[in-house]
This record gives sequence, C-alpha cells and structure tokens, in this order.
Amino acid sequence: MLPAHLQPYFVIGIIIIGFVLLYRSVLKPALAFLAMVVAFLVAGVLSGSDVLQGFGNPSIASIILLLLITGALRKNFNIEILFDWLFKGVSSYRTFLLRMMGQVAVLSSIINNTPIVAILTPYVFSWGQRHNISPSKLLLPLSYATIMGGMITIIGTSTTLVLNGFMINANVGTLPYQALLTLGAMVSITGILFLTGFAWRLLPNRQDALAAFKANAREHVVEVQLEPQSKIIGQNVQDAGLRNLKGLYLVEILRNEKSISPVSPSETVQQDDILLFAGDTDDIVDLTKAGKGLRLPKATRHHTNNVEAIEAVVNTNSRLIGSTPKESEFRNNYDAAIVAIHRNGEKLSGKIGQIKLQAGDVLLLFAGRRFNKRTANQRDFYVISKVREIARPSKRKSWSLAAIAAIAVVLVAANVFDLFTSLLIIFATIAAMGMSSVEDIRKDLDLNLISMLVFSIALGQAMINTGAGKLVAGGLISVFEPYGILAILIGLLLLTTLLTSFVSNVGAIAITFPLALELSQQLGINGMPFYVGIAYAASAAFLTPVGYQTNLIVYGPGNYNFKDFVRVGLPVTVLYLAVTILGLCLLYGDELLG
Repeated sequence: MLPAHLQPYFVIGIIIIGFVLLYRSVLKPALAFLAMVVAFLVAGVLSGSDVLQGFGNPSIASIILLLLITGALRKNFNIEILFDWLFKGVSSYRTFLLRMMGQVAVLSSIINNTPIVAILTPYVFSWGQRHNISPSKLLLPLSYATIMGGMITIIGTSTTLVLNGFMINANVGTLPYQALLTLGAMVSITGILFLTGFAWRLLPNRQDALAAFKANAREHVVEVQLEPQSKIIGQNVQDAGLRNLKGLYLVEILRNEKSISPVSPSETVQQDDILLFAGDTDDIVDLTKAGKGLRLPKATRHHTNNVEAIEAVVNTNSRLIGSTPKESEFRNNYDAAIVAIHRNGEKLSGKIGQIKLQAGDVLLLFAGRRFNKRTANQRDFYVISKVREIARPSKRKSWSLAAIAAIAVVLVAANVFDLFTSLLIIFATIAAMGMSSVEDIRKDLDLNLISMLVFSIALGQAMINTGAGKLVAGGLISVFEPYGILAILIGLLLLTTLLTSFVSNVGAIAITFPLALELSQQLGINGMPFYVGIAYAASAAFLTPVGYQTNLIVYGPGNYNFKDFVRVGLPVTVLYLAVTILGLCLLYGDELLG
C-alpha cells in the first residue's frame, strides 16, 4: 500500500507515463488504460469496486446500445439513396460542401459520429470523383462537421456520454440539454461557414490513392508473359519461386480471357498464362532475367479496368495493426491481395507482405469472389470504394422503426424515460424485426472502445480518491486566478484541447473532469460551465489525425498528411474555442464574469 501523501504524485506520474506511451504508439489505447488501472490497484489507489463501477454506468451502457443501433442502421438502410436525393442537381464544389457539412452535422447530433463518417466517406469520395474534385477537398470537412454536429446533443458523441457518467458518479447533476443545443448550434454554424467561406482554400488538392492507381497502372501492375519453353510451366506458384519476390508479388493470372485473383500458392502455371505482378515494379527487370522464362510483352495491355480494385482504410482498433499482411494471412482471411499500401499520402515500397500495417493505412486490393462474404462482419478495415449493395428492409419495418424511435425520443424529452431506456426500446425493436443478428452484435461491439470507457472512469476515480485532481487544480488556480475565473476556465479548456489532440477524447475527459470538479469546489462556484466547457474542448480534435477516429478514417482516403491537419485545424480550433467561450459567457455569465 502506497503512503497516502505519495498517492497524488504517483497517480499523476502514472497517467503522464501512460499518455506518453499512447502518444508514441508504444501501447494500444485499451492496453494502456488497463495498465494504468492495474498500477493503481496494486498501489492501493483503487479498489476492485472502483474499477467495476464503470460496467454499471448507464452512460457506458448507452454508448454500447448506440454502437449496436448505428450498426443495424448501417446494415439495413442504404443511406446513399437519401443523400442522392439531398444533393440532387448539386455540381458546385462549395454548394456541395455547405450542404454536406450542414446535413452531416444534423445527422451526427442523433447518430454517433464515427459510424456516420464510415458510412458517408464512400459517398463523398465517389461524388468528388464524379465531379473531378479531389477527395482531399471534401473528406476533412466531413470529419470536422461530424465532430461539431456531435456536440449538439448528448448522444452525438461518446465524449458527452462519458462525461455525463462522471457527473452522475460525482453527484453533480447531468449535462444540460439546452446548453448543449445552444453551444452545439453555435460552433457548428460558425465552423461550417468558416470552412465553406475561407478554410476550404487551405485544403490540399491531391489525387486520391485509387485514382492514382488507375492513372498509373503501369507503375503498380506489370504484365509478364511466359516464354514457350519456360521451365515454370506446370509448376505451382510456390514451387516456381513466384512468391516472396523482392519489391513485387503475383496478384493475378489471366488465363483464356478469365481472371484468377487472388492467386493461391498452389495454383499451377499454364502455357499462355499472363501474370500480373504488383508492388515496386522497378524490380521487374530482375525478374525477367532470373531464368524463369518470363518476358515483358511488346505491347503491354492494361487489364486494370477489368480488375476490381478496391480501396480500404485500416481501422484504429484493427487486428491488422502491427502485423504484416503475411503474418495476418490477409489473402486467405479476406480473399483479397494487397496491391499497394499508401501511408501519409505516399505509396510504400518494398515487399508488401513484410510491411507492418498502421491505423489509417490505405490498402489497394484485388478482390476475389468471396471478398464480400468474408468482410461482411469484420472491423479490421473500412471499405472506401463500393463493393456491395446494402440490403433494403421492407417499408413496414422502416416506418415501424421510425415511429418507435420518434416515440422514444419524445418520451426522453418529456422525462418519462431516461436515455438508456429509450435506446434499449429502439434496439429491442430492431432485434424483434430481425434487423440485427447475434453475429451483427458481435461485430458491432467494439471491445477496445468499451474497455477504454470503463477504465477511463476508474482513472478519474483515482484522481478524486487520492487528491491528485485537487493538486493539479490548485496549480491551475495559482497561475490563472489573478486574471479571474474566466481565465481559469480558458486554461482548463486549452489543457483539455491539448490532451485530446494527441491522445483521445475519452482520455482527455478522464483527466480533466476531476480537475473541473476540484476547481469549482475550491472556487465555490457552480461547476456546470467548467463541465460543459471541457466537453466541447475534449471534442476539439481538429489539429491531428490521431485526435479522433473520424480523422483517421478520412486520413488515408483523402491522401492527407500531418501538416494538412495543422494548417486547416489550427484556425478551426481557435474559432471553435472562441465560440465555445463566448457561448459559455452568455449562458453562465454570472459565474464566470461576476
């Protein structure tokens, strides 16, 4: 048991170390949170009941239900039909930008914003391609609009739900719906107008990875023909030495006008086969000189228009992260071959099978017939190019679900039901109509996110139990108190924004809520402006791609780099925080300015 007088410093030290490891990607988020909680348990800072408290938190349960509901909506409803109708006749870039961001912000206020970006990225991506507009001019505004719109209501983002859980545990009330609506509308409207009117000029104009692949097929995919007396004819791909080649690998065989892709190691090479190799094609000359009876055709025919080139982006919680395609048996598991990997806007060179994948990597795939089936229930990557149709439920199911959802929302607004009960009713309706299966539930439950949420509550409790929050709050007060309560609030918001830019919104809230609680108690004022303020600051994830999952989803498809986020995100962050502070002064002027 650690002595009581050392516990606050121990907690602060462990949290700093934990978030440094998170920032440097030494540990995955869920593992880092678990390690910090275990350290606190061993030191006697937390008890078992403190940790288990998070599992019974109604806000955590509400987030789980939201994940399941949005997953069912994504599976059963073709949202492209709605957006085709909403954007009918729109061909102007700025008109589309304005309408897209406005409508997405509203949608994100009632549906968790991460699935919204996952659903709409393919639509916005394809709209840009149809109108000769680079996805890099569209996808970052999509992510930003969902972040801002998610703050209009308490259910729009996990940030507000987690904070609400903290507040309930601390017996300081709940987040006021009216304040969220007012501030959320203010930051969304000003942010969207700023992006449409000014910041769009700061967005890069880059060709997306898939378009670059199609435009430079010779760079990525090279045809090789067999000499009549080639010694590899009759051998399988493995024995012919056509696997684990330097800088490229065999992705397709054209045989009698038919395509074989992906190519199995046991596939037998036959006379007149045309072999397509992908990767670093500078090494193709070495291959033709290797004595295997291979040669380049006199007039290379580009068959890539007939090949289903699919683009996917690696999810932040993917099992693929840290593994090579070869280690993860990517080809066997998904019936697809990776043609190229793009990271930070550049195509990676070398043996693709030996490149360790990272979150946000864009994978260019050649898909086999079983690709759709094998990826239907996976969470390892988001498909950006459209490869399957979304099932359409019957009109009876659609109208029934809409009616029950509307009634549940009204009952919540009238304080008849709480949020958890309302969401449970909606999900029960979805399950009863057969719109969600056990397999769907297993797929949509993000265990990494749930673990982070539960452990974050334990971290906040450790700061409260040991007085670590009081210690840091006292330091903030001593620095900013001479300038007034508003200056203290600004300092707290800047700290929260810094944290959320480099770790996560959940982590930022876990650190700053105990500070906000202690600040309000030491100052003897209503803590609500502090709680509402850190909710908005924890969602100000505009500066870095790692700050929020929606940024990582668009990072690869938009062909962005870190500097793009700083260049566009810095003015957006300054405006967002300025509007938030102004709104807090309008709502809580007596506490902040009195």
